[in-house]
Amino acid sequence: MIVGTKSKATVVTSFVVLSAALSSAACPTGSVVVKGRVENPPAQAVVRVELIYSQRQVEDSADTTLDNPSFTIKVPFYTQSRGPGFNGLFEKCNRKPKTVIVKLLQGDEEHASKTLDLAKDFDSPFPNAYTLRSPLILNGSDY
Repeated sequence: MIVGTKSKATVVTSFVVLSAALSSAACPTGSVVVKGRVENPPAQAVVRVELIYSQRQVEDSADTTLDNPSFTIKVPFYTQSRGPGFNGLFEKCNRKPKTVIVKLLQGDEEHASKTLDLAKDFDSPFPNAYTLRSPLILNGSDY
């Protein structure tokens, strides 16, 4: 009777440990970092960074109000491209943006815009982390 109880306890413990390990598996969060400066910024200027995926829709964005000409904006994004199957198995974690659009705004008015290609214009020092290769310059008097 003791042997049967130990076997059941071992099976239950093994199942619980395996389930916990599988359920904690999740896709990491990625990020895109854009550094730059604005020349001739309008009053109350905002810099917005938008991430464009394969569907050509903005799905993630972040912005900052300019206190000085320099800015750094980090936009996090989810890398999960396919939902998990049973208990977190078989999920795909390869979703990333294709294009990054940086806009200089004053209210609803766009004063400058740059479109960047993630593969050409960004370095990836770590998996799922992308940083702009050189600082971006936006000119508020372009429009």
